[in-house]
Amino acid sequence: MLPGGRPPSTYIRARRPVRHYCCHVADPGETSCERPGQPDVAVDATPSALNAGQPLDELLSQVRAAMRADTVTILILDTDACQLVPIATEGLEEQGYWAIRIRVGQGFAGRVAQDRAPVVLARVTPANVVNPILLDKGVRSLLGVPISVAGQLVGVLHVGSLTPRIFAAPDIGLLQVAAAQVGLAALLRMRDTAVEAMEALRRLRPKPPPRVTGVTMAARYLPSDRFGVGGDWYDVFLLPAGWLGIVIGDVAGHGLASAVPMGQVRSALRAHSLSSNDPAEVLALLDRDIRHFNCDSFTTAVYATISPDRSQARLASAGHLRPILAVPGQSATQLPMAVDLPLGSRAPRRARSTTLIDLPPGALLLLYTDGLIERRDRAIDKGIAALAGHVHAGDPETVCTDVMSGVGPEQPADDVTVLAVHRWP
Repeated sequence: MLPGGRPPSTYIRARRPVRHYCCHVADPGETSCERPGQPDVAVDATPSALNAGQPLDELLSQVRAAMRADTVTILILDTDACQLVPIATEGLEEQGYWAIRIRVGQGFAGRVAQDRAPVVLARVTPANVVNPILLDKGVRSLLGVPISVAGQLVGVLHVGSLTPRIFAAPDIGLLQVAAAQVGLAALLRMRDTAVEAMEALRRLRPKPPPRVTGVTMAARYLPSDRFGVGGDWYDVFLLPAGWLGIVIGDVAGHGLASAVPMGQVRSALRAHSLSSNDPAEVLALLDRDIRHFNCDSFTTAVYATISPDRSQARLASAGHLRPILAVPGQSATQLPMAVDLPLGSRAPRRARSTTLIDLPPGALLLLYTDGLIERRDRAIDKGIAALAGHVHAGDPETVCTDVMSGVGPEQPADDVTVLAVHRWP
């Protein structure tokens, strides 16, 4: 029994300020505490020597030495899933540990996160620990403290002993000091991870159109999100037998929330494009995928394939604005083509159609997203008419510049994407 009549498996929560001592356990039934500076713990192993800029594995080694613990683990709070996720550990490096997820309020670490207070577990049992690796490892006692930064819960830091041990108030104070430094280090690591993730997302941004025999292309991409990513995209790729695939699309939403599904949709369309030269068939396959795997994804797109001699194009639209065609000696006009249901629409499926058009020498085909022309104070038809007035059969770079400066928004509320394809004269 512990002081106060509590059984050894009881959670002990320390809510009062604790003076910081170094704790040495002589045996499972005896605890002796000494002030920092005594020989039991080297000075450079105490949390006061920790540096938040150190790698997490170095910080864990110092915490483990200072606490005279057999295991030490950092779990970070995933606020979306309300779960604790391990990001670093010493003494628990068993295979599968990184797959462990602890729900807040569940088990030992979950209790620490829920109460946002230290928790001592004098005796580990299957009834009070949900992480099977702690049980398999033979951890007998645990101490966990919340990791907080600027008053916000970030995660949990816990240490364990392979022999029975009663973690006392000095141990709690010591681990709380360590948690403050570990919290800063974990935030730095998450910041670096976030930067890497953003760089990966930015790589999803459309690349400049490639050089292709028979046509010259130019494009503009202006995301509305401050991170420089969004749901708009265009793509150009060569297909078997010399056909050229071009696509422009728009996944509903803004920023990161639409950039990730955009990348998935773009990759799936490329894959299906190898199955058929019929744009309607490719969009039908893509729609099937989105309906099955991404029920909440709502996407519009125009997909076109241009013949090997570049004299004709086949086009299909999934809820997307019709492209504009400019032929030498004529005014630019919207293509007279069908607009089928968007991809991922909950409406009953309907057959999709492909439109075949001629591309005379010198003609220019302009594909664009709605962010280019939609305005709250203007009907969309007027926006399309204004756009057509800036499109001509000529250099695609000049056309893109004229279009963006003539009808493009100064501060876009939505992503803006333009792709111009000019057949050589």
